[in-house]
Amino acid sequence: MVRKADLVLIAAVMQLTVAAQVFAQAVAKADAATDYPRRAIRLLVPFAPGGGTDIIARVTAQKVADAWGQSIVVDNRSGGGGTIAAQTAATAVPDGYTLLLPSISIAYAPAVYSRLPYNTADLAPVILVATQQNLLAVHPSVPARTVMELVALAKSKPGEISVATGGAGASDHLAMELFRSYAGIRLNNVPYKGQVPGTNALIGGEVQMQISPMASVYPHVLSGKLRGLAVTGSVRAKTAPELPTIAEAGLTGYEFYVWYALLAPAATPPAVMGKINEGFNRALSAPEVKERLASIGIDALGGTQEKFASFLKSEMQKWAKVAREANIRVD
Repeated sequence: MVRKADLVLIAAVMQLTVAAQVFAQAVAKADAATDYPRRAIRLLVPFAPGGGTDIIARVTAQKVADAWGQSIVVDNRSGGGGTIAAQTAATAVPDGYTLLLPSISIAYAPAVYSRLPYNTADLAPVILVATQQNLLAVHPSVPARTVMELVALAKSKPGEISVATGGAGASDHLAMELFRSYAGIRLNNVPYKGQVPGTNALIGGEVQMQISPMASVYPHVLSGKLRGLAVTGSVRAKTAPELPTIAEAGLTGYEFYVWYALLAPAATPPAVMGKINEGFNRALSAPEVKERLASIGIDALGGTQEKFASFLKSEMQKWAKVAREANIRVD
């Protein structure tokens, strides 16, 4: 027969065992953060090499890798509007050795795609990395030299002005729908397989306008192949101070930025997440990183995990409304 004293002893031993396990797990997590990183890190980029997201990833990752003494390998997983890379990150081992650097698409994907191959709750915000303004450009044959002249032209020819976008649900598609909503006009959306093919179509006169990232469009404005009317941010772009903002040009309240951020699998230890945030904050504050990104119209940011989490939530709500009102759905 088991005595009461023996049961008390067994219960006490079990409690000590559980406590020891919890303590061991805590120590292991602390050690993981202290030793992190011990090997190469994979940084998933949802787009092909050479674009703005890829450049940001490589510039910042190299700076962080130099400081940590461990390589950060940029892994371009393009396709699916960024969902392929996001799925890979969401299902990766949450140990800090797989990170994701997406663009604004991570915020509107839940509203645009009828089915996502990943759960957004499986990705956790680490840091807001950078932003880039877009530029509203038209073909030189378009008889409009200001935003309001373009709006008046569109109102006189409902649905006749064609706009190049990178496909249904692409960031420039969302920027165009936001513009259309503010202006109260009808436009003809012509989807291409990416923003660059759309810009080439605009240069060739196949379409009349485009709202696309500064880095890819502004060089063509400088060469005279396109006419720049305005930028999409809340302030004028440093690289194109001669161009007004769309809001300044007459559509009060319009604002659009393409932003880039760092996320990790949601169960990544908080201490590791904190170390990643710190490492990228240091890189983004480095003058050479700021200057390199500024040279292509991108502003380096940074900040806390909490600040980015709040920003991401507000962006998801904003684009859910735009997608709903414009009836944007991708099957």
